[in-house]
Amino acid sequence: MDVAWEDFGWERLGNGIGRRRLPGWDATAGLVAGPGGALLYDTGATLREGVELRRQAEALLGRRVTHIALSHPHFDHVLGTAAFAGAQVYGAVGVAALLRGGAESLCASAVRHGVPEGEAARSADTLVVPHHEVCGDWTLDLGGGRQVLLANVGPGHSGHDLAALVPGTGGEPPVVFCGDLVEESGEPQAGRDAIVSRWPAALERLLALGGEDALYVPGHGAVVGAAFVRAQRASLAERFDVDLDARPGVGPGVGPGLDLDVGPGGDLDVDVNAGLDVG
Repeated sequence: MDVAWEDFGWERLGNGIGRRRLPGWDATAGLVAGPGGALLYDTGATLREGVELRRQAEALLGRRVTHIALSHPHFDHVLGTAAFAGAQVYGAVGVAALLRGGAESLCASAVRHGVPEGEAARSADTLVVPHHEVCGDWTLDLGGGRQVLLANVGPGHSGHDLAALVPGTGGEPPVVFCGDLVEESGEPQAGRDAIVSRWPAALERLLALGGEDALYVPGHGAVVGAAFVRAQRASLAERFDVDLDARPGVGPGVGPGLDLDVGPGGDLDVDVNAGLDVG
């Protein structure tokens, strides 16, 4: 299967695989097609952007998106989901509860970053939370031998980072959609919900997932290779004073549904409103 990705402003990454760099924040939306289904990875910053992605995906494929994977719960990646009626939505474990109580925070974050207030409110009012939560990994079957592995590789950029691996076929390399665990168009953004002490380890898991020959698709910016991901891992470790030889753990009383931030001095701060900002 193949389609004229470039004719629709998309970048072809492999047979039946492409991505769109969305305007505004240069966020990635990925699309993976099989004979029996189609997966969209992230849905844009507004309902209007989601509608545009839906129309383009349907024009490219001649059918509807059946599955959606949300990389992490920041407004520029999740607010377009309601445009895809009937699609099954997947997120990392803990995302559903976070989004269910976070529509107002998402709206406020979108407005702070330049989305018109009315458009942000309409998008947040129709917010869709994941129907399925991924704890370890989850394989989606899109038919015809096309499978996509959803992997909960975080925390790192947020408390809930979900990657998607499309195995290589026909001599083409694997493709890994990384979300904002990897950023190419600027320095990786670490907001209030970033678990910076565990971010380098999340990139290590990404590299193990895709291997040396994979195409790694950042949440923002151009497609990169394993060497770039490895260098960004080292840069993050230096920036946040993380020992790459240490094995990260989860401290007592820290549950998988909480968003944690490393405060001054290395203390862990819990913020129930974190996890809904840009990036």
